[in-house]
Amino acid sequence: MGEKKGNSDLNAGSIDKKVSGIDRVWMFLTMLVGYPLAFFLLLFGLVEAPRKPWSFDAFIFDLKGEPGQDLAKDWGESILVAFIFAMIIRSFLVEPFKIPSGSMRMTLIEGDRLFVPKWEYGPLVPSTKYRLPGLTKPKRGDVIVFKYPVTRDKDFIKRLIATGGETVLIDGGKIYINGQEIKDGPIASIHYYNSPLGSYGSLGNVIKVPPGHYFVMGDNSAASHDSRYWGFVPEELVVGKADCIFWPLNRIRWIK
Repeated sequence: MGEKKGNSDLNAGSIDKKVSGIDRVWMFLTMLVGYPLAFFLLLFGLVEAPRKPWSFDAFIFDLKGEPGQDLAKDWGESILVAFIFAMIIRSFLVEPFKIPSGSMRMTLIEGDRLFVPKWEYGPLVPSTKYRLPGLTKPKRGDVIVFKYPVTRDKDFIKRLIATGGETVLIDGGKIYINGQEIKDGPIASIHYYNSPLGSYGSLGNVIKVPPGHYFVMGDNSAASHDSRYWGFVPEELVVGKADCIFWPLNRIRWIK
């Protein structure tokens, strides 16, 4: 009986140490984040401090004492919690983007700000190739945001033209998928140009999209650097579908 009780006490002690370690890390982070704000608030007298009138020695005393520590903890926790929630929302729920160029005119113009929900296709687990389950798969005609396949260090936005296993031909401004002209949806109403400088968009060139990849183009294809030039987008680089413009006010709309 005594040995059993001793093992139980040892296990309980181990758990207590882990919790204490987490508390210390959290306290360090809150102090690290909160102390700059505490410094500012105490320096300019924006909060009550026990020592008046103000002097530099009193200010240092308050900053190192309970007033400074309380401020750092309270504000640091609030800022850290807000930051963590913001990262969770940005990584798994929705992310805002700004259009920097005219490659998607007139669907999107320079300065448009977009919401890109992550749950529709399923959010990528940060720093991995794994994607959580989504509501649907990317389909032809969707306007998608993805990591530029060549360098993977910046975000691009284009319209999805073809998916893995399909063939693409651009001829006379029209798109042909598996030999059939696209006659409905947004793609049918856009004039797409061939690109003599691009390996994948020259006149008469039939391109087959590899499995697990997408062929994308800008709606303003005369001024778009897209799959005609650099090839295909691996599905793991897709960030999400651009659903709506939220700014400026006169541009608020769903994206088609």
